[in-house]
Amino acid sequence: MNAPIERYLKFEPESLAAEELHRQLAFFNRKRMLPAFPDPQWRQELGDEMRSRIEEGAFIESERRAIAEAVLQAPHDVDGFMQWFEHLMHEGPGQGDRLFPWLAAEADLEQMRWFITQEVAGEAGFEDLLAMTQLRMPTQAKLEMARNYWDEMGRGKEVGMHGPMLELVVSELQLNPSIDGTVRESLALGNLMAALAHDRRYAYQSVGALGVIEMTAPGRVSQVNQGLARLGVSSAGRRYFQLHANLDVAHSREWNNEVIRPLVAGDTRCVRAIAEGALLRLRAGARCFERYRHELGVP
Repeated sequence: MNAPIERYLKFEPESLAAEELHRQLAFFNRKRMLPAFPDPQWRQELGDEMRSRIEEGAFIESERRAIAEAVLQAPHDVDGFMQWFEHLMHEGPGQGDRLFPWLAAEADLEQMRWFITQEVAGEAGFEDLLAMTQLRMPTQAKLEMARNYWDEMGRGKEVGMHGPMLELVVSELQLNPSIDGTVRESLALGNLMAALAHDRRYAYQSVGALGVIEMTAPGRVSQVNQGLARLGVSSAGRRYFQLHANLDVAHSREWNNEVIRPLVAGDTRCVRAIAEGALLRLRAGARCFERYRHELGVP
């Protein structure tokens, strides 16, 4: 990369109106992800949904404008782009954040409980985001997404499903995650991921965002697992973090080779979209880490 990417990703203070927006969008996303039944007030519901989607769109477009200069650094040849993308693991926003060594070695139980609560409350559900993103994708990319989804779903066995594994640590630590108890940055991250996956005009941005999660998560979850073990959390309670510390390494390799590379090779317009998605996700994550450090008093 030609210039430090953090230069283009400075944190901007947000107003109370923005905080309320993300709470409203979080409630909207919770509702639209749940199965429902026909309602006589469906016209009113559609009107409410349209207003929320317009607010969501304005949020995403504002985020896209903020990273527009950084996206220009992404090369348009396949090999060059893949090198740029993979460098994000080390050079992208939020990578190597001092929050995680601190969680591994110093956080007390209440601090760890607060951190996990924020992470769980802002979790958009990787398997559901993946299921929505893969719609009508080219065959090679779609097949890899299917393999990834099958892993997320425990290969057809409830005991292996990743989502319920996260619920085990919530139960053991007696957490009560809620939208109203979650900081704005975590809500914004969940809202970002939901928007990219739901709206097909951001489908390739979702590919980039999901791919960068797979690529950057192992190092962080490994340190969270260390911290939980140090604090006496059971192996069952830590299983989600133990699994993702290892499995996501393979997932990332296959995602890069089977999803991102062929998409970029097939249509150079994917370069900008995938780069945007990756930077949007990393930027949102970095904001969370900064807020968490502030709230937890991390030196």
